[in-house]
Amino acid sequence: MIRKAIIAAATLSTIALPAVAAADPVIGQPTPCVKVTDLVGPDFSVKQCGISDVDQHRAGLESNGGAYCGPASLYNVLHYWAHEKNAPVGWLTTKVKELDPQDQTDYNVITNSIWRIGVDAKYDGGTRMSNLRNAWMIATKPARDAGWAAVTAGVDSNGAADFGGDLAKKLARGPVQMVYGRYSEGPQNSLQRGGGHIVTLVSVDGSFGGNTLQVRYMDPGRASDHGVGDYLKTQSDYATLNATLTKKAVYEYIPVKDNPDTAMDESLTPGTYRWVTRWQLTTPGSTAPTTQLVEGYNWFDMAPPVG
Repeated sequence: MIRKAIIAAATLSTIALPAVAAADPVIGQPTPCVKVTDLVGPDFSVKQCGISDVDQHRAGLESNGGAYCGPASLYNVLHYWAHEKNAPVGWLTTKVKELDPQDQTDYNVITNSIWRIGVDAKYDGGTRMSNLRNAWMIATKPARDAGWAAVTAGVDSNGAADFGGDLAKKLARGPVQMVYGRYSEGPQNSLQRGGGHIVTLVSVDGSFGGNTLQVRYMDPGRASDHGVGDYLKTQSDYATLNATLTKKAVYEYIPVKDNPDTAMDESLTPGTYRWVTRWQLTTPGSTAPTTQLVEGYNWFDMAPPVG
């Protein structure tokens, strides 16, 4: 049975899945677009449609959602599977299928949903990609209880044989969460990470085995009305950002973190260095003071019951 094969393999890149229900024509649809899935030949072009772009900056979340990029971007992924594939995802009586991020009457419920994702992802002033995968499994439990299969995994850019090609294959199945770090100059001509951000990838173009990608993504931290009026209580217009990803060898400095349970300040201890492969993210006209390096992504897939 194909569902058992999905679970056993924990990957869907080589499995032909059965057709799923047609897209919801009304509720929660972003600006109309045409889906593209071209994985034949040396080049690829993939574009997904039907993905929401919820704001992370919201009243009711800690620090008004300043560090809720992970939960917000995961909500976008769940929205896609609920509205485009009819997957019954959600929590208790909250069903993502019934929510429209662009309907103001649903705003507070969606804020609560983003908060719930944060709880399930063990939010502690931020979220980790691995914990967001756990939150996905919790949100998809209603679907799995109904016979659906749901899988997820993370991919690190360091050591990936064909980061861009594999990314395109995963995106062809559904939206992915992409994480990039913000790096500044470190000691001995290195780069040092000073924080990160998680976005929802919606399209990618490039070549298999290539060193450059053209991507479009939805950034939960970007909004045209940011800082204007009641922006913390309303959903902004959907928007996507263009960026170029360029493969790069990075000499990274990793400082030692202080252990608050000891008398010694471990942060004064010299850190370590390593060479890693990252993908530098640049956007048109960007004046960012840091170097933005894509470190990896979470991919997600589902299949409806068979029979």
